[in-house]
Amino acid sequence: MSDKAITIRQEKQDAAPKDAQGWKLHLTYLGAIWAAILLLFFADARDIVGIWWNSSTFNHCLLILPILIWLVARRKEEVIVITPHYFAPGLIYMMVASVGWLLGDFAGVALARQLALVMLLQGAVITILGYNVSRGLLFPLFYAFFMVPIGDELVPWLQTITADMCMFLLNLVDIPAYIDGIFITTPTGYFRVAEACSGIEFLIAMIAYGALVSNICFKSWIRRITFMILCVITPIIANGIRAWGTIYIAHHIGIEFAAGFDHIFYGWIFFALVLLLVMAIGWRWFDKHIDEAAFDPSALVGTPKYEMPKNKALSSIAAIMIIPFLWSSAIAAKSSVVPDALIAPEISGWEKTAYEPLYDWQPYFAGSNFNVGQRYRDSQGRIIDMAIIVFDRQEEGRELIGFGQGSIGPDSDWSWSANIDAPNGAKGERITAPGPVSRDVYSYYRVNGITTGSALTVKLATLLSKLTLSNQQSVAVLISAEHKDGVDTKADMEKFLTDLGTIDDLADRSAGIE
Repeated sequence: MSDKAITIRQEKQDAAPKDAQGWKLHLTYLGAIWAAILLLFFADARDIVGIWWNSSTFNHCLLILPILIWLVARRKEEVIVITPHYFAPGLIYMMVASVGWLLGDFAGVALARQLALVMLLQGAVITILGYNVSRGLLFPLFYAFFMVPIGDELVPWLQTITADMCMFLLNLVDIPAYIDGIFITTPTGYFRVAEACSGIEFLIAMIAYGALVSNICFKSWIRRITFMILCVITPIIANGIRAWGTIYIAHHIGIEFAAGFDHIFYGWIFFALVLLLVMAIGWRWFDKHIDEAAFDPSALVGTPKYEMPKNKALSSIAAIMIIPFLWSSAIAAKSSVVPDALIAPEISGWEKTAYEPLYDWQPYFAGSNFNVGQRYRDSQGRIIDMAIIVFDRQEEGRELIGFGQGSIGPDSDWSWSANIDAPNGAKGERITAPGPVSRDVYSYYRVNGITTGSALTVKLATLLSKLTLSNQQSVAVLISAEHKDGVDTKADMEKFLTDLGTIDDLADRSAGIE
């Protein structure tokens, strides 16, 4: 046994009796603060766990907490020799989290609140246990970020990548195919690269797994980064091959067999095979034994840095937690008045007509005060659908921009197909329903005097309206037309917008803003 190992062991034996009471007190305070944070922000904690449990994309997050416990446990012998102390800069981290939570709450960004919640829990560890202990627990603190359910934003991009890979591989094997956005047509049938086929679940899980392996099995940062790149690229390529394989099997054997094979193979075997492939590639380059100490405690045993009094630390943490919660509650009590009823406007040159679509379409905006749809026809036979959605105020579950909100509801038969060019101030998209039936949609959002098609701008405008105590009303106006043979959908929609007048005036009248 080396002299260094004997020294560390002796330090543990000498330090344990002296610091046991200190550790007990610090851990007691930490536990109480964590309980207070989870109680104050219970809604966000509940939502995070609900996403873990209900969303297949984030089912792997259910394993993150046990992994964190294991990561801390394997560092226990090294950490215990370090003396905990109250660390003033940890309060800065908690303040950043607190402000981030408040801004996320004002803007209606659940992800920001959930990220801030995790950061508050991390910040409590840093503040209560101190600089040296936090350095020893650096990786578990970092790994806690994987508890945040983030990544759904990549789904449209991954759908497009998967569809393009399918087309490339189909061309290689001489299977005739035509692509429209994320929809692929072959002589066998019509295939959609759905959200579940984007590979997002596999990608996010592989990134979390790769980070864990990189820390446990590698010392070299070059090898760690290389392995992480492998964990990103491999699942994307593998998912494209899987999707192509499903279409290939459907072409040669049949769609029903392909669908069943894909479900069983992808759900039970595919993930394991790709995981084994990545590990097999990385195995040769592992340079750290799994039983090796996570860090050298002798490098962290020393004079505490930026130490602060206990009472000052605890009172500061209490203020950092409570102030944003109280501020949010006060703002939530403020709302703006909207009209008692909303009727679709009369438009010169267009008449209201019965809604008889090729496939029923209804925009989805949960919690709105009004969601009014109307079909219009002009003398040339042009047909346009318009929906007006009004909120008196936005909050969790009642938002212009949020999960499932917009031109396609969460349980709709419609699917996003592609983004399209749209007039300035609008978001353009093509959506498709079984048939196939497709339509183009222009979406306008108006908040606090700003009209936009950008989700980010909507969130910023919502944030500004709450910070400045401005009008809280918000409006969405969706203009849409079905695709039919011989119809120039874009020209029809632009003609309707010209005759409609400004979206600003329509939105303000609908919200009761003079």
